[in-house]
Amino acid sequence: MSNNDVSMIRNTAVVAHSGAGKTSLVEAMLYNAGVINRMGTIEDGNTVMDFDPEEIERKISISSAIAHCEWDGYSVNLIDTPGFINFIEETRGCLRVSDGAVVIVSAISGVKAETEKIWKYACEFEVPRVIFINKLDKENADFVMAIDEIEKSFESEAIPLNIPINTGPGFDSIADIIRMKAYKFSNGKPEETGMPSEVMDSVNEFRKKLVEKVAEADDALLEKYLDGGELTEDEILNGIREGSLTRRFVPVVCGSATENAGVHFLFDAVKLCLPSPGDMARISPVRGVNPKDGNEIVRQPSADEPFSAYVFKTIADPFAGRLTVFRIYSGSLKADSTVLNSSRNVKERVGQISFVVGKKQAPVNVMGAGQIGVVAKLKETVTGDTLCDSSSPIVYENVKFAEPIISYAIEPKSKGDEEKVSGGIHRILEEDPTLKFHRDEETKEMILSGMGQVHIEIALTKLKRKFGVDVNMKTPKIPFRETVMASAKAQGKYKKQSGGRGQYGDCRISLEPLPRGGGFEFVNKIVGGVIPRQYIPAVEKGIVETMKEGVVAGYPLVDIKVTLYDGSYHSVDSSEMAFKIAGSMAIKKAVQDAKPVLLEPIMSVEVITPDDALGAVIGDLNAKRGKVQGVESQAGGNQKVNALVPMSELLTYANQLHSLTSGKGLYSMVFSHYEDVPSHIARKIVEERKSKSEKSENK
Repeated sequence: MSNNDVSMIRNTAVVAHSGAGKTSLVEAMLYNAGVINRMGTIEDGNTVMDFDPEEIERKISISSAIAHCEWDGYSVNLIDTPGFINFIEETRGCLRVSDGAVVIVSAISGVKAETEKIWKYACEFEVPRVIFINKLDKENADFVMAIDEIEKSFESEAIPLNIPINTGPGFDSIADIIRMKAYKFSNGKPEETGMPSEVMDSVNEFRKKLVEKVAEADDALLEKYLDGGELTEDEILNGIREGSLTRRFVPVVCGSATENAGVHFLFDAVKLCLPSPGDMARISPVRGVNPKDGNEIVRQPSADEPFSAYVFKTIADPFAGRLTVFRIYSGSLKADSTVLNSSRNVKERVGQISFVVGKKQAPVNVMGAGQIGVVAKLKETVTGDTLCDSSSPIVYENVKFAEPIISYAIEPKSKGDEEKVSGGIHRILEEDPTLKFHRDEETKEMILSGMGQVHIEIALTKLKRKFGVDVNMKTPKIPFRETVMASAKAQGKYKKQSGGRGQYGDCRISLEPLPRGGGFEFVNKIVGGVIPRQYIPAVEKGIVETMKEGVVAGYPLVDIKVTLYDGSYHSVDSSEMAFKIAGSMAIKKAVQDAKPVLLEPIMSVEVITPDDALGAVIGDLNAKRGKVQGVESQAGGNQKVNALVPMSELLTYANQLHSLTSGKGLYSMVFSHYEDVPSHIARKIVEERKSKSEKSENK
């Protein structure tokens, strides 16, 4: 099949919560498409898509994987996405380049919070969807329950194209609602059988719903249907495609990934119900910006258009170097060519280009519009960049990922490995833009931030495996602050006599609090030259340096106004150093008399919780000294709780919320403001800091 036959391409993300069966389903699809000759399993750690050692060990997908296959003349790029809450931001990035999505819903557990969040991502990118109800071979599998949950949680009308004939252990038969035929699956292949009489009522009921939905969209069909006429198979199929592409309803198919039952019907649904790149361009035109003049450009998925592609994934391989995964939006890309990275205004040499099947690559000479491929060893290109023809530059908007919600301090186990840690982490950041890394200037700690504890643990496991450096992970220090509640005056006088020239500096200051967030103000009210002009900056410098170190517990001093109003000097012994020390002495004395307090960072937290866990979640937030600001009802039987909570109480909140909500809760947080630390907690913090300081001095 030609790479340029855009109508025959399907770029399909497979999405759901962790454990719903995404990787197993893709494995079955690849087997049925003839890409592999034996289906692997999650338990055995030998699937095509979960090839990373951390994925095999933990038995979850931690990053997306792509597999290209052919089905009935169609070119299908399957994207197996993570469903574990720590990693679903990457799923959002994959939906950015997908034309359609297969959403898996378990016939056992129904719709979970992660799937609801992913559904919203698909809505954000206007991606049409097909739902695959999985695990019909398990005890207590309930197809009707799954349909009900889909409609309630996604607020979309679910229209089954087929239904199970038997469920539970031994499941192997499906009724085709469109053709009114029954099929039994053997090694993945459907064989037509007689329709059992016991399912005819259900089949007729679902078919009536399907035909009515198709007829509603077309006046001629509706008139035909109301007059008692039967819709033809082609009319029904065309109506299903139109309804799916316009998202008037969501088509549903069913089966079992591990038993390889229903996968043929899923492939047929992907062909019928999900858009080609050309369809998607009509639904949601591909827009970019000309980097030269800022004007908007619309590109079509055609060979006649200039080449352009969006990079949505980077793999940091210590041996092969950087692997860049891209989606071509227009034109075509040839091996051994030069392209422009318009996001960074640099040219990149493209060597071998390939389709991807898990960790393997299939080289091609040219790749056309709509396709997904990989290239190795681009020097400057990272996730979110645009590659294009240098004569027709365009920049596509990149995905803005959510901010990390949890941070840990890391330190190398071997002294002197700080540079190796930093270098390795920055390589890992290339392939995972949801991680953030920085050195805290205040605490001198290296801070790694991510979407959850598991996210950070896996990043550090990769750091050790790929780059040979081992680190300790510990809770980061809370960035407390110090301030004052009252006004005070103090004198700082530094006088030192030695054999020769002495040191003399004398200043008097007044200290008063500023409103929260007021920062620092220094006012010079010296008159008459009691302190020479050249020494006044030294007084301020001494105050500022002491503020950075803190006075009460070693935390930065903020939100104060200092007025220098008097002092004295010695014509011989005074110096900048002496006045700097005098300024430091004065501020320390003044703070002690101005009712010093500790401040702590307060976070604005948004928690999504199921109704039945709302009381437990609110109770827990209250126990964390949180202030609930409001509760709003959400779709799918969820509640959104907005609260203000001290950062110190949220360091391990991801794990606690998971426990409180049986894994169904989600949360995000951003910094809000600083507030006073309660006195009994402040005393404990001050004592701990003094104890650590004393231990450090005694070493």
